[in-house]
Amino acid sequence: MAKKKIPYKKLFLPLAEQIVAMENDFPDFIAEWNKNVVTWTGNLQPTQLSKKYTVRIVYSLGMDQPDVTVLSPVLVKRGDESIPHVYPGNKLCLFQPKKKEWTKEKLISKTIVPWTSLWLYYYELWHATGEWLGGGEHPNKKKGKKYF
Repeated sequence: MAKKKIPYKKLFLPLAEQIVAMENDFPDFIAEWNKNVVTWTGNLQPTQLSKKYTVRIVYSLGMDQPDVTVLSPVLVKRGDESIPHVYPGNKLCLFQPKKKEWTKEKLISKTIVPWTSLWLYYYELWHATGEWLGGGEHPNKKKGKKYF
């Protein structure tokens, strides 16, 4: 009796595949690859009326998720309000990790980069309106509530 083949399932995309996809989808992003850590730096402009933001994305297979930070212009509070949907160090909160909205099987260029641009769009709206219109949830450190 012939042995049945079990299909191979990738648990992650190799870094080289992530780099090639970024080069194809966002050729203006600069990649630096050092000891299995890739750092991309590039500009995003959520809308034609938006500022241009320089962002940095750092990723390695040893990380749970890519770290995304805005290098310039510097993210600022709105009055006394803390910037919503950021982790310590102003790393952007782009998705809900517990819901596995992003996994190592997904391309950063197809998920993290567009989500970053969308986050920046909602950041600009938050500055204009005082409301985070991007949905999601993230702890509000002052009041112990979550954004929805």
